[in-house]
Amino acid sequence: MLALRGGTVVDADGTRKADVAVEDGEIAAVGDVPDADEEIDATGQFVAPGLVDAHVHLTLDGRPDPGSARGASEATLAYRAANNLEGALDGGVTTVRDLGAAASVALDAADAVESGVLDGPRVLACGQSVVMTGGHGHWHAREADGVAEVRKATREQLKRGADVVKTMATGGVLTEGALTGAPELTEEELSALVETAAAKRVPTAAHAHGAAGIKNATRAGITSVEHGTFMDREAAELMADRGTYWVPTAKALHGIVDAGTEAGIPEFAVRKAEEAAEAFDHAIEAGVPIAMGTDAGTPFNHLADAPEELALMVDHGLSPAAALEAATVNAADLLGLDGEVGRVIEGYRADLLILDGDPLDDATAWQSPARVVADGTVVR
Repeated sequence: MLALRGGTVVDADGTRKADVAVEDGEIAAVGDVPDADEEIDATGQFVAPGLVDAHVHLTLDGRPDPGSARGASEATLAYRAANNLEGALDGGVTTVRDLGAAASVALDAADAVESGVLDGPRVLACGQSVVMTGGHGHWHAREADGVAEVRKATREQLKRGADVVKTMATGGVLTEGALTGAPELTEEELSALVETAAAKRVPTAAHAHGAAGIKNATRAGITSVEHGTFMDREAAELMADRGTYWVPTAKALHGIVDAGTEAGIPEFAVRKAEEAAEAFDHAIEAGVPIAMGTDAGTPFNHLADAPEELALMVDHGLSPAAALEAATVNAADLLGLDGEVGRVIEGYRADLLILDGDPLDDATAWQSPARVVADGTVVR
């Protein structure tokens, strides 16, 4: 048994002074904790849930031009994924959802972590994204056109063991020639993807920048809209009405715009990122459920820096408490892990952070965890 003593527990349920006991990978007790084999003094510190990053790319490495990595061997991508998993733990991220990787690398990484071959956060993965021919991210995706092909492509990912099926409802910033907000797969194709995944009780995610693509994906029944950059009021109200999650990935656009072409990012990507609008006002006003995701792996956007996303969400109008919920209980719910991770409660998986500051007062407190406990083991 491991005991974290003297700290203040902080999660979506608020704050309370309590010791926390960890045993066999689970939170064994919160409050009165018996003597333990190992103890950590958390006096004056805050014990919080590990972060859940709902949008990462384990086989990307944050280089200025992701296109320069095309053609890398699966072995090279696997080494890159292992390094990214280590970085995620350093940043206090204890669960990630990979939304697009070459072949089965991310799915294999999930197995490697679960079996103890690699140290890393728990991994849920989509396998390959399903995109139209020549669509956004086509170089590491499964291209499909028409309802029948989209169904087959979706079934291929399910056969591989995908935890979520990812698609591209619009063009994107980092694909040359793609129009960022323009619809790609049609609403009928998106509906076919959702129906096929739902038959196996598997959730779905849609990359969507433009309002038309966001609405297509939402009407099709998609579980989460990723990015949602040009979301308008109508799209936000539709998402709120359907209970569709939004994963803003604010850090991805900031990384591109802040670094610019001087850092080697292609001009077309910088131009498209600068044109992107902010959708937070519409989403907050409509009451769209928000889950934290970073799109880590995109230019100058590393898995270890995921906590910066919470501060950006606060800058864009969320309270520190809402940012905490987005990065813990909301993201856990989106990933189908509600009741397992995201709170400091007896019986939950022991994914815990010890922070020096109160994240309900200052969202930057997440950025330098003093300790990281993943699945009951002190890893940092």
